[in-house]
Amino acid sequence: MIKKFFYFIILAILFLSSCKPGTDKATPILLAVENASKDQLINEINRFAKVNSMSAKMDLKFEDTSFANQGKKKSYVTATLTSVVQRPANIYLKVEFFSVDIAQMTSNGDKFRVAVLKDNSGGKFKKFVLGSNNADYAKLESGLKKDTSDDAQSVSSFSRLRPQHFTDAILIRPTDSQNTYLQSTIYQIEEDEVQKKKVMRGYYLLDEYSKDSNGDLKISRRFWFDRVVSIRLARQQLFDNKGEIESDIVYGQEGNLANGEYKNLPLRIMVTRPKEKYSISLTYQSPESVKIGNNYKPDVFELKNTWGLDEVDLDKKLQEVLKQNSAITNQ
Repeated sequence: MIKKFFYFIILAILFLSSCKPGTDKATPILLAVENASKDQLINEINRFAKVNSMSAKMDLKFEDTSFANQGKKKSYVTATLTSVVQRPANIYLKVEFFSVDIAQMTSNGDKFRVAVLKDNSGGKFKKFVLGSNNADYAKLESGLKKDTSDDAQSVSSFSRLRPQHFTDAILIRPTDSQNTYLQSTIYQIEEDEVQKKKVMRGYYLLDEYSKDSNGDLKISRRFWFDRVVSIRLARQQLFDNKGEIESDIVYGQEGNLANGEYKNLPLRIMVTRPKEKYSISLTYQSPESVKIGNNYKPDVFELKNTWGLDEVDLDKKLQEVLKQNSAITNQ
C-alpha cells in the first residue's frame, strides 16, 4: 500500500512538472561511443608493443610541479631530445638546447648513468651520476636536508633522475597471460579542442593485475581507451607496490612513423611523475624520420664518463647516510 502511495506521488510530480515550460540549460555534449571486447583492447596494446626499438629526435618540454599544491608550476623552454630505446628496458637520451649538449643519460634496465654537462649554477651540478633503477633514495634525500652545502644539495637533486621514466612511455610492454585483466567503462567531462565546448567522452578502462609473493592481486597498469569515433589507446598509468601512481602517461593523436611503415602510433607523449613532481612532453620532430626495428649494441646504453666529470654514486651515498642514521640510533 505504501509503495503504491509513493508511486502515485511520483506520477503526480512528473505530470505537474511537464505542464510547466522548461528551461534549456547548457550541458556537456554526450559523444557517441564505439564498442570493443577485452580481447580487442589487449590486441591494441600488443600492437603498440610490436615496436621493439626506436631512434628519434623529439621536442622536449619540462615542467616542474613541485608547487602544484599552491596552484603553480614552472615551465622550461623546449629542448631537443635524441632518444634510442630498445627492449626490454634499454634507453639512451641526449638533451640539447640550440645544439649545445645539456645532459646525456642511459639505463640498461638495472643501472642508470647521467652526465650533466651544462647548468646555470656555476657548474656545481656538472656531475656524472650513477644509480640503481629500483633503489629508493627517499632516505638519501631526507638525510641530506640538513646539509646545505652545494655538494649535498646537488646529490639530493640527482637522486630524482631516472632515464627509465621515459622507457615505458615510449615502448609499451606487451600483456602477459600470467596476469589478470579487467575491463570497465568511465565517462569524463572534457574540453573538446576542436569544438571548444565541454563534452562527455567515454573510455574503456583495462586494468592489469599481477600476483605478489603472497598470491594477492595487485594493480600494475591501467590503460584508457578513447571510444569516440574509434578505439584509441589514450592513456597508460603505472602503479607501484602500494597501488599508487608512479607514471601517468597520456598519448596524443595518432599518426604514421618511419615513412608510414608504422601506422596509428601517438605523435605526442606526455608523462607526469607525481612522486618526483615533474611532467614532460615529447613530440616527434619528424615522424617520417623515426627509425624503428634496428638492433643496438649493449654499450650504446652504458654511458661512459668521457668528460672527466666528478662522479656521484648514489648507492654509495645512500649507504653512508644509512650508516650514519644507524650510528645515531645506537648511541
